[in-house]
Amino acid sequence: MTENFQSESGIFSWDQIESFEFEQEGNQTQIISGNNMHLLRAVFDPGAVYPMHSHPHEQFSVLLSGRILLTVGEEVREIGAGDGWYAGCHVPHGGKILGDEPAVFIDVYSPAMQWILDYLKTGKRLPPSASHTTR
Repeated sequence: MTENFQSESGIFSWDQIESFEFEQEGNQTQIISGNNMHLLRAVFDPGAVYPMHSHPHEQFSVLLSGRILLTVGEEVREIGAGDGWYAGCHVPHGGKILGDEPAVFIDVYSPAMQWILDYLKTGKRLPPSASHTTR
């Protein structure tokens, strides 16, 4: 597995980045942190909930596959592959995974946050057999 912190420029493969499970089952997240930002790849099972939450950093996201009934602030919309969203600082966002296909999306967080760096040290790691490559 590749380290989750990139201190130097380089090329990586998601296949080499370990997976974590956040608060609930039915999701897995891979995190790469640079000096000033985080890049996350999230996979949520069909029917799973992407819990409503907010945080003190900005987030841009793009849905790579699947469908989500997404809420960002006061806006609610069903989105599909290629659609994206922006959640500013402290803006609540989350949703429900629709259909029978996992939802896979990429998040970019800025600035880099200590809680994410801490999570890389203490978070629930998924065994290699639960790798995202099967999803």
